[in-house]
Amino acid sequence: MSDVPEVKPPVVTPVRVVIAICLLAPFVAMLWVGSYAKTDPAFIGIPFFYWYQMLWVLLSTALTMIAYKLWQRDQRARKGGASQ
Repeated sequence: MSDVPEVKPPVVTPVRVVIAICLLAPFVAMLWVGSYAKTDPAFIGIPFFYWYQMLWVLLSTALTMIAYKLWQRDQRARKGGASQ
């Protein structure tokens, strides 16, 4: 046996920070009601309040997908690095 301690990768990495931002952005946007509690500007006759929320449905989907793909890549990298 060797006396070399096992080196573990850091838990907080830049990729994981990006993942957290992707997952937190929709919550912050929707909880900050004062930023979208208005009717103007309307988009094709739809008040701002409604189309802003619907836009965040699409953005949330995209951000969640990005976070998931980054997480998968991070996990593959950690497993690959651990076996070396």
